[in-house]
Amino acid sequence: MSVTREEVAKIASLARIKMGDEELDRMVPELNNILDWVEQLGEVDTSGVEPMTAVIPNTLRLRDDVVDAIPETSGGRREDVLANAPVAEHGFFGVPKVIE
Repeated sequence: MSVTREEVAKIASLARIKMGDEELDRMVPELNNILDWVEQLGEVDTSGVEPMTAVIPNTLRLRDDVVDAIPETSGGRREDVLANAPVAEHGFFGVPKVIE
């Protein structure tokens, strides 16, 4: 696959990049080299390679989800939290209706 000078000019226009004639002429072979390299990557046999999300193994450091982990912010404080709400309805924050 290769691109023409006109296609590079169109891409530059869509990207809102102002390019002169010399820059367009210089960009055509560069883009063609990139496209050739991408085609070469498609020829590589990856059938025995397992998909991965990172080069090194990563594991998330998780903590137990404990309700009473911090006494100041733990559960059982509904009334204290709702005391600051402008409107509280049935134990929840009251919010104005957005969609009718």
